[in-house]
Amino acid sequence: MAQVTNFFAGANSGEGFRNLFSEIADVENTYDFMVLKGGPGVGKNTFMREIGRTMEEAGRAVEYLWCSGDPDSLDGVVIPELRCAIADGTSPHVIEPQYPAAVDRYVDLGRFYDLTAAKASAEEVKSRTRAYKAAYVRAYHSLKAARQVELDAVASMGRDFDGERLERRVKGIISRELRARGDQQGRTARRFLGSITHKGCVWRFDSVDVLCPRVYEFADTWELAGPAFARLHAAAAEKGWDTVACLSPEDPERIEHLLIPGLGLAFVTSCPGMDYGKKPYRRVRLDAMAETEGRARLRFQTRMVALLREEAVDALKEAKRNHDALEAVYNPYVDFDGVRALAALEAGRLLSYG
Repeated sequence: MAQVTNFFAGANSGEGFRNLFSEIADVENTYDFMVLKGGPGVGKNTFMREIGRTMEEAGRAVEYLWCSGDPDSLDGVVIPELRCAIADGTSPHVIEPQYPAAVDRYVDLGRFYDLTAAKASAEEVKSRTRAYKAAYVRAYHSLKAARQVELDAVASMGRDFDGERLERRVKGIISRELRARGDQQGRTARRFLGSITHKGCVWRFDSVDVLCPRVYEFADTWELAGPAFARLHAAAAEKGWDTVACLSPEDPERIEHLLIPGLGLAFVTSCPGMDYGKKPYRRVRLDAMAETEGRARLRFQTRMVALLREEAVDALKEAKRNHDALEAVYNPYVDFDGVRALAALEAGRLLSYG
């Protein structure tokens, strides 16, 4: 059975859309990277699903990259063994080829629109487009307010955190778990493990379990583990291990989950709204390393954050409804048989590389 993993290359946050699309593929070490162009409803998701399915049937490992706007829709597919990838290169994650044709190339799905029919629906297209963009603005305003309240609580907890105790624990983990592999620096792939979406918070811990049988769970409600994860990441890379660093959507400088597939080892953050939910190999309870003075204020802040994020989810639901309606306008004017035929052709091309 082909190995299948699931991540996100984009995420929603209080600072708007977070974007790792430029890192989907390392073009210096990629053979073929297809950048899909074409508007809503043109079949980008269909195209990528068809290629992913074909690769799975051929026994190739597949990494699916899901959309933070709609976690049931694809933004990208990576086939690591073939050094190939496909990604939606349209707004808000525009991608431009760096080595056109030699490595990365456009695939124009816009050719499958019936232009005459689509132009007849121009006013509805404009209306739906404005509506879903406005809903995203509302969502990001709510997420920003939630984050501002949350940061106040995080700062309060950090002041009374026993960082030295955690440092001792991390030193023990490094000496016990991270043996040297060689003298070459390990490579890092950066991803998001999840995002807040119109379905609420979606986290793909299934990918952790596929790649890493041994999981250290850090129970960390107040973002106290950042320096520890940075230290673990640096040690793993220095000892020659490739890693997947899963970043925090609210703070992409902070690693929230760290996967070391070569060791079958992962370090994950677990907290309300992002619960690993399974029995870990080891559990590190960071919340127990911090004093909890001002409990009433913390409870109030926690409720405020939850309410503001619920408002954001409602706005994301509205954005999804309008985007679905926009795609429904286009769908009758799209040649999906043509999209699938092109996907089959490109899948065959990719398999020929292997």
